[in-house]
Amino acid sequence: MLSRRSFLGGAAAAAGVAVASPSLLHGWSLEPRRHSGTQDESGPARLNSNENAYGAFSSVLALPNPFLDTNRYPFRADDELRQRIAAKHRVSPEQVLMGCGSTETIKTAVAAFTGPTRKLVMAAPTFEAAEMHARANGAQVVHVPLTASYAHDIEGMLKVADRAGLIYICNPNNPTASLTPRRDLEALIARAPKDTVIMIDEAYHDFVPADADYRSFLDSPVNDERVIVARTFSKIYGMAGLRLGYGVASPETIKKMEAQSQSDSVNIVAVRCGLAALADDAAHTQAAARNAQDRSEFLKQCAARRVAAIPSAANFVMVETGRPVRQVIEHFGSRQVLVGRPFPPYNTHLRVSLGKPWEMERFWNAWEAMA
Repeated sequence: MLSRRSFLGGAAAAAGVAVASPSLLHGWSLEPRRHSGTQDESGPARLNSNENAYGAFSSVLALPNPFLDTNRYPFRADDELRQRIAAKHRVSPEQVLMGCGSTETIKTAVAAFTGPTRKLVMAAPTFEAAEMHARANGAQVVHVPLTASYAHDIEGMLKVADRAGLIYICNPNNPTASLTPRRDLEALIARAPKDTVIMIDEAYHDFVPADADYRSFLDSPVNDERVIVARTFSKIYGMAGLRLGYGVASPETIKKMEAQSQSDSVNIVAVRCGLAALADDAAHTQAAARNAQDRSEFLKQCAARRVAAIPSAANFVMVETGRPVRQVIEHFGSRQVLVGRPFPPYNTHLRVSLGKPWEMERFWNAWEAMA
């Protein structure tokens, strides 16, 4: 496929056991289309998609005319954003691949490195997009359950890594919001087969509190060309509806992924908003602090009710409900509270995205009604 750059010329079984399971996605989609467009208190509390409830930065909303040149293809604007991202992460522009959300980065990596003879290895549960695309690509998918501490099972993944084209790591993990220590991920990279690519999805990186066990693979990279890091503007930047993300890897790896990408999948409005968001460090700091406060308050409310919650490093929390989660989801939905979908094999756990105060109040009122 003609790339933008070339155009310009220039699930599982018991814990600790990995299985090549039937799809965990039967009858499932990334997110049911069950919410209205309303975002005030007259509509539902939308705690189901790990979105930023507070929206895009004010500097983005104040752009004088983001629609300027929408009659033109976004070649030059796209290249400017790529250069800005490269400078932010201290890499070359050739190491950055823009995409329609980080899900396109996942899709291109799966397409480039898996297939009928090259399997995908991933946790269970984790973000499911990689599995969807791998199965469409004819690849075998092997699920490795999380550990008892909700981290990726590195030893379990290594045991099934033979003939793996791609190992997918979401850190912090979705849906558990849990962390896998950096030293463990470095061990995975060092010991994985030399022809296996490791993708680290850092969609929730900006929400991670200071922790000696966590370091981004962009802020502190490893010298290994097999590593891909995915990032998104959907979460802390509050731009989920604009669909903007990117991947960072070696130039050779980016070329392989770019061959599988759709030319011009990033629109010029998203690019302009992305440039403004990247320039607003103060708003980024404020958004991270606000999320930490909201997360702390949610966990405080959990403790007061003796609700078991997995320690969270993201903008959502997974809690134990003690009953079939599908019933819980229906209960909340009947009270205008939209919550996360089921995540097998955690069939009694509920993922709750952090929302505005009125949304969280409605959540806890619905929880009390369930009890």
